[in-house]
Amino acid sequence: MPLILVTNDDGIRSPGLRAAAAALRTLGQVVVVAPVDQWSGAGRSMPATSEGRIYPETIVVNGGALRAYAVEGTPAQVVDHAILEILPRPPDLVVSGINYGENVGSGVTISGTVGAALEAASFGIPALAVSLQAPVEHHMGYSEEIDFRAAAYFTCLFAGAVLRQALPFDVDVLKIDIPAAATPATPWRWTRQSRQRYFVPVRPMRRRPTDPGPLGYRVEIDFERLEPDSDIYALVVDGVVSVTPLSLDLTSRVSEKELSQWWEKAR
Repeated sequence: MPLILVTNDDGIRSPGLRAAAAALRTLGQVVVVAPVDQWSGAGRSMPATSEGRIYPETIVVNGGALRAYAVEGTPAQVVDHAILEILPRPPDLVVSGINYGENVGSGVTISGTVGAALEAASFGIPALAVSLQAPVEHHMGYSEEIDFRAAAYFTCLFAGAVLRQALPFDVDVLKIDIPAAATPATPWRWTRQSRQRYFVPVRPMRRRPTDPGPLGYRVEIDFERLEPDSDIYALVVDGVVSVTPLSLDLTSRVSEKELSQWWEKAR
């Protein structure tokens, strides 16, 4: 039976985490290992201050009890603890999500959801990073107004595909973003990550620099320059599910010839 690790960046109490675990139980043995706290925006960070304590938990999924573990640490650190200490063997698949809020555009490296999936991929384990479009005001909470049923369907759909067939070379993570109004009948398509920012930071409102001033953010899209084949376009303009193949290799696709020409002009 396939072993599936389910994690997230919203924390062990997230309804999105439970929705993913419930859907994936039809495909294999599911073990939930998630952060104790909210870690949205953590990326793939590994702060030395994390102490990594592990707390056994029981979460309710479809009316039944499921063994889970809450870990003190970032999403990426949680994946490490799961693989190195908790699971009996390396998992066949890691699913990160279902996240409160979409992860599209050039800010995907900020996402703790994506960061956990990339960390799994660094072990050679295929991974999904699944996010559901949601209003900004719901990103840091556990709103019961969010319906995860469609997102759970697509999570199971692509998880099953990855378990049946290995991902192609240079595809380490499938980043899946589901529109808020999606149903299981909503179309999906392959996309690429937009080079645009999607969540734009908002300047803090404070009187003195020493006053508390956490950064906020808002959605801002330049529709005139938005790439038609991008994740943002699919999600926001066409309202379809965006599936973006991600690679651990961040090397630019520029050719050596172009680099040499640039170097000669710059000398």
